Amino acid sequence: MDVIHWLFDAQLVIGSQVILWREVLGNLFGLASALGGMRRRAWAWPVGIAGNVLLFTVFMGAVFGTPHPVNLLGQAGRQVMFVAVSVYGWRRWRSAARDGADVGPVTPRWASWRQRAFLVVAMVGGTALLTPVFRALGSYEPVWSDAWIFVGSVLATYGMARGWTEFWLVWVAVDLVGVPLLLGAGYYASALMYVVYGAFTLAGFFVWWRVQRRTPPLASPEPGALVAT
Repeated sequence: MDVIHWLFDAQLVIGSQVILWREVLGNLFGLASALGGMRRRAWAWPVGIAGNVLLFTVFMGAVFGTPHPVNLLGQAGRQVMFVAVSVYGWRRWRSAARDGADVGPVTPRWASWRQRAFLVVAMVGGTALLTPVFRALGSYEPVWSDAWIFVGSVLATYGMARGWTEFWLVWVAVDLVGVPLLLGAGYYASALMYVVYGAFTLAGFFVWWRVQRRTPPLASPEPGALVAT
């Protein structure tokens, strides 16, 4: 229990800024998960879940009494959604590995045009729907940014589980909005990690693209590949 209390309360003070070690560790877990995702390793999912749990307590600052007494509901809520989607992705990748895939648990591929349209509509429509909800719940302004990050994070994680190479580009869109929002809210460690993520996700896109070009195309569409459900 002493370790848990230390982890919950430990702070890093840089000048006049206070950064929770939970925020640093949660983002490091996230970076490790992204690295595992780039290499198409199934362990990326449980590592990411560990980071999600830590970051949830960070972004509910007003609830947990952290040095940042604001709630970023989109940031906190996406940690919960990450856990749910990550369980799905973990099971999917492990199942693919057991089925005898010799190129990793997932084979990168382009989403269909219909699936791409789904991503765009869900991104824009989901942001528009959640913005007034987050505002009513007291999320930090600009609330649309928080909603954009939440929706984009869920879609990117789902795209990773499905093996769509485009999911990296969704992450880029999330990072571009996330950096200024987190800086404005005082979450400097997370803002810095978003800058790192931005460069990392671009690299990940090209890594998956190269793997995809070396991999023979599937003879037929994957069962259930259309994500309308």
